Amino acid sequence: MRQSIRGLVAALAAFAAVAGVQPASAQAYPDRAIKLIMPFGAGSASDSIARIVADGLSARLGQRVVVENRPGAGGNTGTAAAAKAAPDGYTLVFAAPGPFVVNRTLGGLPYDPEKDFEPISTVAKLVNVLVVNPDKIPVKTVAEFIAFVKSKPGQINYSSVGLGSSQHLAAAYFDIVAGTQMSHVPYPSGSQLAIDLVSGEVPVSFQLIPNVSSQLAAGQIRALAVTTKARSKALPNVPTMAEQGVQDYESYAWFGIAAPKGTPQAVIDRLNKEIVATVADPAVQKRLIEIGVEPDSSTPAEFKAFLAEESTKWAGIIAKAGIKLN
Repeated sequence: MRQSIRGLVAALAAFAAVAGVQPASAQAYPDRAIKLIMPFGAGSASDSIARIVADGLSARLGQRVVVENRPGAGGNTGTAAAAKAAPDGYTLVFAAPGPFVVNRTLGGLPYDPEKDFEPISTVAKLVNVLVVNPDKIPVKTVAEFIAFVKSKPGQINYSSVGLGSSQHLAAAYFDIVAGTQMSHVPYPSGSQLAIDLVSGEVPVSFQLIPNVSSQLAAGQIRALAVTTKARSKALPNVPTMAEQGVQDYESYAWFGIAAPKGTPQAVIDRLNKEIVATVADPAVQKRLIEIGVEPDSSTPAEFKAFLAEESTKWAGIIAKAGIKLN
């Protein structure tokens, strides 16, 4: 009898010890540096956003959040690496429309954006702005722009940083809504694109604000409208498409942070709390707005629902526009 009691006590003690480890380890997270995989190159607008958020998040978590650039295949390379990482909260990925939404429609992926990741929170919106070379496209309003393009069907070229980019999709979507017909000229990088925009070689672009802010400030190009429902804090004097009569149209790049599927819920909850607080920090917001970015955050459930909505929306637009990889 005494032996049975001693065995029971020992078993209960062991259980208590194991049970006690769980909350202790959860509370200890993070106890080392966190890697945030950036699936695009250093110096890009998305890279700048990731580093601003990572700095703020590091301060809140008490551990470094290290941005690791792993570009390639339109963001697929780095995102695929994150999908294969241990689901322990120490490897995260900077989520973007290409690798999480658009690329799954354009072609096969080595990962499943829905099944292989746990969405944590959005962090920013990057607004597209319709800009024109005023010498080549002598218009000042969207209505005038539509009339000008319709008078030259297929003759007006617009630039983007590549097939399936937010700039490409914003313009293709505009063609559908406005009934215009423009021709797409993709560029491998934004630098030559900006040069040709200023020279008038390719006189139209639905560009991300940070990519053309200096040219706008210098008066080398003209902004006609932003592509979001609300005006941009970075360009408060530029009207929205809706304000100029183009309804049911919205297009912008967005960014967020996700973790590999299977990451403990307690870790997801902690990260969400700290990311939301980071994005709400006035100092972080100031840095984001200064580079033309709109701060944004969400719950994991809201981010997940948003990804589903974006996938459905852009799959339809891509199909209607006839966009293909080759």
